[in-house]
This record gives sequence, structure tokens and C-alpha cells, in this order.
Amino acid sequence: DETPVRAFAARALKLRGYEVLEAASGEEALDILADPALAIDVIVSDVVMPGMDGPSCVREARKGRPDVRVVFVSGYAEDALKRSMGGIGACHFLAKPFSLNELTAKVKECLAA
Repeated sequence: DETPVRAFAARALKLRGYEVLEAASGEEALDILADPALAIDVIVSDVVMPGMDGPSCVREARKGRPDVRVVFVSGYAEDALKRSMGGIGACHFLAKPFSLNELTAKVKECLAA
């Protein structure tokens, strides 16, 4: 996501005890995810990003990490997004704007699923 939103989200999750790895783009996220030594439980991604979009990034990420959980954040309606994300598999959705509590609750829900 945009740097301020990403920083807010990362800080919120870190304050709740989560270990967070940040990526400024889908391409950077895939570079991080390529490291087999890293245990990645959940990806939190915007849907619309410059360069590679969130759904494309997740499709690619799941080739190497098929069980990774996903939370998409977006300012667009969830139903419209779901129609455009065929073949991506199970994912959770959080509408923007969101609060610290909403984000951490969604990540917790996603991890429990």
C-alpha cells in the first residue's frame, strides 16, 4: 500500500505482537516470499498498487506458498473485487478506511480460519 498506510498497518500489527515484514510493491513482496527460511502466516495487501496488483502478487505467491492466508484491503466494494479475483483462492477482505482494531481483528480472524 502507500507508504503512510503501510506504516500505520505495520505499526498496528507490531503493537499487537505480530512480526511484520514490509514490502513497497508486489514485486518486492515476492522477493521476500521467495526466501524459504521465512515463516509467512498471512499476507496483508492492497488490491490496487502501482506495478503488480495485489491479486496478481497473491496468485504468484501461492505458487510457492499455497497455504498462505491473505487479507486484501481496498477502498472498492468487496463484491466487485471478488468477481475480479478469480483463481485466487480463499481470502479475507477489509474495507478502507479501517482502524487499528479492525485490522488486527481481521488478521486474527484470518489466522484462526
